[in-house]
Amino acid sequence: MTGQEPAPPGVAAVPQGGAVPREDTAGRSLQAPSPRSATERSRTFLGILVNTGLANITTSYLWFALTFWAYLETRNVIATGVIGGVYMLLIALSSISFGTFVDRYRKLSVMRVAAGFTLVMFVLAGVMFLVTPAASLLDLQRPWFWVFTLIILVGGVVENLRNIALSTTVTILIEPDRRANANGLVGMVQGLMFVITSVLSGLSIGLIGMGWTIAVALVLTALTFAHLLTLRMPEEARAAATDARGGFDLRGSLATVLAISGLFALILFSTFNNFVAGVYTALLDPYGLELFTVEQWGILFALGATGFIVGGALIGRFGLGSNPLRTMLIAVIVMGVVGAVFTLRAWAWLYIVGIWLYAVLVPFVEAAEQTVIQRVVPLPRQGRVFGFAMAFESAAAPVTAFVIAPIAQFWIIPYARSTEGAARLAPLLGEGASRGIALMFLVAGIATIAAAVLAFLAPVYRRVSASYAGAEAPAAAPAQ
Repeated sequence: MTGQEPAPPGVAAVPQGGAVPREDTAGRSLQAPSPRSATERSRTFLGILVNTGLANITTSYLWFALTFWAYLETRNVIATGVIGGVYMLLIALSSISFGTFVDRYRKLSVMRVAAGFTLVMFVLAGVMFLVTPAASLLDLQRPWFWVFTLIILVGGVVENLRNIALSTTVTILIEPDRRANANGLVGMVQGLMFVITSVLSGLSIGLIGMGWTIAVALVLTALTFAHLLTLRMPEEARAAATDARGGFDLRGSLATVLAISGLFALILFSTFNNFVAGVYTALLDPYGLELFTVEQWGILFALGATGFIVGGALIGRFGLGSNPLRTMLIAVIVMGVVGAVFTLRAWAWLYIVGIWLYAVLVPFVEAAEQTVIQRVVPLPRQGRVFGFAMAFESAAAPVTAFVIAPIAQFWIIPYARSTEGAARLAPLLGEGASRGIALMFLVAGIATIAAAVLAFLAPVYRRVSASYAGAEAPAAAPAQ
């Protein structure tokens, strides 16, 4: 992409101008800082952030719409569970390669290739929707629905290449003491994505149908791709010197993670947390669509998702404190409590308030992990570490979704709707057609609380906290 091949392992690439970068024992660049001011670099970061946010809005808009459309046409939670599970599985399978490419090439080049690929996939999805009869496309026992779904999901998954690159641009462009705040802004933009996409997706499927929804996604994807071509990041005239090789540097990713005390444990904890999140991946939309029409659900979910914006804004204003890991675990415990109680009764207001509170907390968890990695991992290896973490954490949710969706469809939901099951669940969960899903949410919430409390008590919590406190924050924007 850049015309520059990475140097062999252990050999630093020579940057532009012939100067060999000096490095400290952690491998961080000790070159002179960028000639641009912090304000100018922040402005560039905001441009990249807004562009990536709009791209994520577009892909999520189409993914949400696909989920709504599939459930409303089939009334089958297996379809929604498989869509969510396949999406997360594709992320897991591709993330290490994504991280390797981010380390090997310039970040803007990576983002542009990802945007172009997504545009091509959405064009293919539109063509397939036009040429395939509706009856065949909606028949889950025939391949066309799954091929159509896979094309859309692959286009959406490639956007995550941009998200990995975005995390590394925080290190390049933002001063060390402001990175937690910048990560909060990333969470706020992601929250805005949920608000907009949930409204637009529900309205699109309810009012204009799947075909026009694809057309809207195509236009927006083309616009973000064109805008991305206008952005410039002079702090990265060439790709950073790195030991990344090939297109799937699992060995380098694992070696970097294991070299930092407690980092692998942090990733494992986030992975377990995503096992529980798979329950929500499979069942959140079916529960909402049982309570509301698709148009209502889109709007009300958007209301709940404003919590992402609030949470991200709080981090952007106040940061994460002196120990982001402690902040993360406290947030996870509260998330478990919310997840356990927000469906104890089939009350619309309780469900939406619960989603809002849960959404407020999600940016704290995401930003804390990113901030720790940006502090303790050298920039030339951050792409692979972010990719490795995304691979592990994303692999958890589809496992749960694939297991939970059939269990819910064939056992838990029928049992909860039976006379015996409804009578036994009523004292705890009240009455209603969706009590089986509520039971699964309750169990997931309790498991989340238990995992976070155990993490607090584990020695690895103290090791990771010490690694963060003892790491020298890498300076922003080394000259290239």
